[in-house]
Amino acid sequence: MSKKVLSLVCVVLLVASTVGLAACGKSNNSSTTNNSSSTTSSTASLKTLTSGKLTVATGQPAYSPWVEDNKPESGKGFEAALAYAIAEKMGFKDSDVVWVRTDFEAAITPGPKTFDFNLQQYSVTPEREKAVDFSSPYYTTTQAIVTLSASKYASAKSLADFSGAKIGAASGSTSLTLAQKLFKTVSPFNDNDTAVQALKVNQIDAIVVDMPTAWYVTTGELDNSKIVGQLPSEGTPGDNLAALLPKGSPLTSAVSKAIDELKADGTLAQIEKQWLLSGGDIPVLQ
Repeated sequence: MSKKVLSLVCVVLLVASTVGLAACGKSNNSSTTNNSSSTTSSTASLKTLTSGKLTVATGQPAYSPWVEDNKPESGKGFEAALAYAIAEKMGFKDSDVVWVRTDFEAAITPGPKTFDFNLQQYSVTPEREKAVDFSSPYYTTTQAIVTLSASKYASAKSLADFSGAKIGAASGSTSLTLAQKLFKTVSPFNDNDTAVQALKVNQIDAIVVDMPTAWYVTTGELDNSKIVGQLPSEGTPGDNLAALLPKGSPLTSAVSKAIDELKADGTLAQIEKQWLLSGGDIPVLQ
């Protein structure tokens, strides 16, 4: 082979090699672009209240340990942190989450909603499922009874020891439903905070709340108070708390899938460990 021909072959091979590298480079960039846009595409396919946004509801006010300082946008508190974790699994950025406030009972009633999903410690019940959808449960809790340390009921060892006691619980809650089944004199209050204030001024003798709220009340809200015991859950492990959605919501399966994934990868357990305290050694009253 002559030097001239050899040189020509080398040039052809060099050009082919350069073109091949360029082609590979373009293919990789295209793949990267497709990956970066996949999240946007997935969120765009979700039929949310506002396109590209995820509207999440909580109470007004929202209480610790579920939401810290009544600021869900901070992501602090069990349900506040959970909302952002669900949003991420669904493909939304933190800045895409929009918070709204709702009344606890009003959100359970049938009809249009101002949110995509609502986190307010909603227990899943057959009655509620007639009016709204629920996601997969994100937490199971028992109910507890709290009183003042100086109360004669502070040393109660059984449900019978509360004979004659005036009990308070939040209206529309499963705490109230259970209290009404177990105790004779039960008063509904607008919310847990109102019930706590009634206990503080001795208007009532004790309150029934979920266990994480009981811990918060006795350790950070009401001085000289105590958790007397957990209440029996009528043969079930406790109340299953889940995200509440409008009846027939197209997002129910997506929210459930996100929660299931958070359970599977350990994220939900980490959030729970950070923000909630369990019943521990608190006895179950019978």
